[in-house]
Amino acid sequence: MVSPAAAVLQPANAALELLTVPQVMARLQLGRSAVYDLLRTGQLASITLGRARRIPTHALTDFIRIRLEQDAA
Repeated sequence: MVSPAAAVLQPANAALELLTVPQVMARLQLGRSAVYDLLRTGQLASITLGRARRIPTHALTDFIRIRLEQDAA
C-alpha cells in the first residue's frame, strides 16, 4: 500500500528519480560551479540527504521549461 505522502510525490506510473550534481552537470552541459550557483539561488530545486545533494528529475524538467518560456517571451 502506498502512503498518502508518497502518492502526492509521484504519479502511480512514474518513479521519483533523484539526480546527483554530476548527472545534472552532464545533462545541462554546465560546470560544477554553475550548477551549484543554480542551486544556491533557488533556480533549481534540490534536497539534501545527509551531506549529499540530490535534484529531483521534475525539478530539472521544470527549470528547463521555465527557461524556455523566459527565452520565448
